[in-house]
Amino acid sequence: MPLISLSQAGRQLQHLEPRVLFSDVDGTLLGRGGSLFATFDGTPTSAAAEAMFAVHQAGLRLVLVSGRTQAQLRETGRLLGIPHAIAELGTVLVIDGTAALMWGEVPRDLGNTPARALLNAGVARWVLEVFEGRVEFHEPPHAREGTILLRGQLSPTTVNDGLAQAGYGWARLYDNGQFNRPFSHLGPDRTHAYHLTPTGVTKASTARAYLERQGLLPNQAAAIGDSPTDLELAEVVGATFVVANGRWALEETPRPETIITTEGSAGEGWAEAVTALLNLMK
Repeated sequence: MPLISLSQAGRQLQHLEPRVLFSDVDGTLLGRGGSLFATFDGTPTSAAAEAMFAVHQAGLRLVLVSGRTQAQLRETGRLLGIPHAIAELGTVLVIDGTAALMWGEVPRDLGNTPARALLNAGVARWVLEVFEGRVEFHEPPHAREGTILLRGQLSPTTVNDGLAQAGYGWARLYDNGQFNRPFSHLGPDRTHAYHLTPTGVTKASTARAYLERQGLLPNQAAAIGDSPTDLELAEVVGATFVVANGRWALEETPRPETIITTEGSAGEGWAEAVTALLNLMK
């Protein structure tokens, strides 16, 4: 399937009336080291910062959509002037300081949060034991509310089939992007960030809930990201962009013909997409 560039995206954008942009954070808005002023390779750039200022001037609403925790996104949002966020791969929705947990199919009697339920039921332990040597915790397992964050070199399909067979069908493993540094002890391939999540909860499902709560239609929303979980947002918004460093994710996307690719990576690609959206608002 040929990639659709911004210059070829007239048909995909012609019905869009952008009011809100769901934006991934790491590897999309932010470059190397989580910096707003660095490219994906670490070169200094002001592209994303300038585009951010233009977004605020034009009144395009930004919603940060990330695997980061709500505390992390609240702080990032405070610095950038963005009070709405979808944290932990869709399991936490934050609107103007009020947070709601999205439980999906996780049994609520297993813990006081979805993440605690995943731990108490032994889901994380099962993944670590069955795929020993290829996966590990990326951060302390008790640090999160909605998901368990792992890093490794796995096939999500294989893991999810195993979870279902082991009686954990209410949990799923999602690929939320590649690391920009090697973890050779986990294998020879690129290491990915994986989230153990409640079945039925994704970035896309919570974005849909957000739009409904805000009274917005799909053609009033766009999304941008660099991972398969970001590209699933194409199901619920009028246009979806992938920055250049996320093109690998198109291999795992059912309908790549609906995804618009940018020339630039990370923040520079983010700025390209934002400029296209702001031009539609003039």
